[in-house]
Amino acid sequence: MGKTPAMQTSADQMTNVGTELRSHAAPVGGALRDVLSVDVEDYYHVEAFADRIERSRWSEFPWRVSANTHRVLELMARHGCRATFFVLGWVAERDPALVRAIHAAGHELACHSYWHRRACTLTPEEFRSDLRQAKAVIEDAAGVAVVGYRAPTFSIGPENLWALEILADEGFLYDSSIFPIRHDVYGFPGAPRFAHWRSLPGGRIFEVPMSTVRIGGANLPVGGGGYLRLLPMSYTRWAMRRIHEADRQPVVVYFHPWELDPEQPRLAGRWKSRVRHYTGLRGMEKRLDQLLASGCFEPVIDLVRRAVAAGENPSRA
Repeated sequence: MGKTPAMQTSADQMTNVGTELRSHAAPVGGALRDVLSVDVEDYYHVEAFADRIERSRWSEFPWRVSANTHRVLELMARHGCRATFFVLGWVAERDPALVRAIHAAGHELACHSYWHRRACTLTPEEFRSDLRQAKAVIEDAAGVAVVGYRAPTFSIGPENLWALEILADEGFLYDSSIFPIRHDVYGFPGAPRFAHWRSLPGGRIFEVPMSTVRIGGANLPVGGGGYLRLLPMSYTRWAMRRIHEADRQPVVVYFHPWELDPEQPRLAGRWKSRVRHYTGLRGMEKRLDQLLASGCFEPVIDLVRRAVAAGENPSRA
């Protein structure tokens, strides 16, 4: 598929996207809407098994991401939900029809890198190259501009904030890679907890961090991936309610298609990795069904639209 008019140089694209967002902005205020997002990758792409599975071997494993993503699309259609799908470039290149199906269902397409390498392990040159490759294949598949990014394993932190400058330079309007918690693999506990404009030398980018609830001076994770599978639903509901009522902010919910696939092949790995990856798979679809039935959800881009329309920084740390 050739380039559409939406796919221009970074500077032109940023100008046009900003104009479009202002002209089609969702109304400011009204009912609080949470943000729904999906990281489109397969079970063997995850960081938990990266030390056991070389990327050169990815094509050897059974391909399950397409069927699982269609399962996610059906779930969202039942609840009338729209979401942002952060697609791995490697997946988009091998199944462009899946990318088109996500777009045709009314969801936002965004970028999740090409090779699922943690951004903090890359040089700026490697990061830019991977970013360009992924952005190009997703845009070519669906014929729409991609303006959102989420780094694999939330791997943008204090040591590689230069990645945000590269994102803006490459035409991205927002990032959703920062998780303001302490964790053994990722985390930026000192970062703002809620969506905000981040000033850069050449402009700015809108940052949409993963959700946390603050207890006793610490940020605790809520509403996504393994936290949604492993922690009690009573905790998830309580934490979401606290963010809504005490902080007056939306919750950013995220998950992966493989989390709805309890029959996926079991991979060898460290015990901690296996516990994190496989626990709660059988109950995940039911949990998501309950969550989507009880809330009001939108894609990341709608949150950004309201921020652009408001013309101000909506953040509260």
